[in-house]
Amino acid sequence: MTHEDYELNEAKTEEEQDELETSDHTTESAIEHKGTNSVRFRKLQKKLRKQVSWAIRDFNMIEDGDVVMVCVSGGKDSYTLLDILLFLKRIAPINFDVVVVNLDQKQPGYPEDILPNYLNEQGIPHYILEKDTYSIVKSVVPEGKTYCSACSRLRRGSLYGFAKQIGATKIALGHHRDDILATFFLNLFHGGSLKAMPPKLLSDDKQNILIRPLAYVEEKDIIKYARYKDFPIIPCNLCGSQANLQRAIINDMLREWDDAHPQRLASIFKAMQNVAPSQLADRELFDFESLQLDRDDDERLFEGDNIQSGQAEGLAEIGLPVTPDVQTFNPKYSKSVTDSKARPKEQTAKKIPTINPLL
Repeated sequence: MTHEDYELNEAKTEEEQDELETSDHTTESAIEHKGTNSVRFRKLQKKLRKQVSWAIRDFNMIEDGDVVMVCVSGGKDSYTLLDILLFLKRIAPINFDVVVVNLDQKQPGYPEDILPNYLNEQGIPHYILEKDTYSIVKSVVPEGKTYCSACSRLRRGSLYGFAKQIGATKIALGHHRDDILATFFLNLFHGGSLKAMPPKLLSDDKQNILIRPLAYVEEKDIIKYARYKDFPIIPCNLCGSQANLQRAIINDMLREWDDAHPQRLASIFKAMQNVAPSQLADRELFDFESLQLDRDDDERLFEGDNIQSGQAEGLAEIGLPVTPDVQTFNPKYSKSVTDSKARPKEQTAKKIPTINPLL
């Protein structure tokens, strides 16, 4: 499933929309009032569809014949993921199926009818799994501690097993770029490890492959998209007040950074895709112990005015030169090939050698 294929197919469905965008001169308030018919929404929708298709392409998330089990919790993220995957399913150059699975964990006050009603109205095949993990979490988590970690583990175990039971080949989760960054900093600050949520993951038992098609999508765009689409959101506050969640603190930090430095989060996410193992300190990731010199015979003299040597006897005893040679340093080096050719050979300045600034 390539980026180019998506672009070509998507262009066919959006040709008429593009014509409307170029001819729309209504006021901003009128555009907002039009909701999903507005120019702003169509641009946002196109942006999210492209980002999801890029993520699928870059990590080979979905292949021909896949049955993708989309885990929908009733939150903005999973609704958005489902909506975009269903669109891509219609235009993709490959065939894959989408089935929705929701786990009803029996939290007090959980509105059981909202999600099934929405899925039935949309004609989306789905399963609602009922399992009272809420009571289990309440019984095992000490008073005053947060439930999210234990709740997540129990939910994940149930979903993994069900995916194998129904023959789903991929499990799609609604984690977005900001979730990945938050997990990275949680592990960095509190776990002593450099890891996050990968866009694609093989489970430890090798029985399931998880994919996160929203990996390139920013949360603020998902918030806007969910408002435009008016998804029937089920809030995740049914377990009571969960004060001092470290993830919430990290999310606040990321939002502050994004407000003050709009490109910072994008740069951090890019860094996660551009890892240099030799510049870190993980001995399992890079073989530091076997590093050996491989010097050639070319001698590069120190460029400067003079070298002062001290304790000459000690230097000689070590076998080091007492008066190392020096070559003239000329900061006025040639910037163009033409200039260097025009000058006499003896007047052509040498370029300052590039040296690793960390050394």
